[in-house]
Amino acid sequence: MAKILTALRGAVCVENTAESITENVCLMCCELFTRNNIKAEDIVSLQFTITDDITVLNPATALRKGDAGLDVTKFPLFCSQEAKIDGGMKFVVRALLTTYVDSPDGNIPERKNVYLNGAEKLRPDWGAKI
Repeated sequence: MAKILTALRGAVCVENTAESITENVCLMCCELFTRNNIKAEDIVSLQFTITDDITVLNPATALRKGDAGLDVTKFPLFCSQEAKIDGGMKFVVRALLTTYVDSPDGNIPERKNVYLNGAEKLRPDWGAKI
């Protein structure tokens, strides 16, 4: 079985509290990992962006403190601020997971991106209901 490098997207809306950020970032990441059968050793990196109204906790720190079902110390985490766009959605954490996935035929398998807790509005075609 071949390993193919791919990227997965996720987004979740949060409240500007450490509890909400931790709970929702871990939920989004757990869903990304589970739905796509991701193992920690296959992950290249996980990058987050946050809107400028999220000020109490970095989502990378939240993920390290919480539980997303994988040992997140096995790969690099990074966070930056999302570009400020007039009329843009507020209180959003976005994720870009770069990872290797198993491919029985050498093609990239279907990506199961995860948009939760109101972030489905960003990509209705990718929105995932739990």
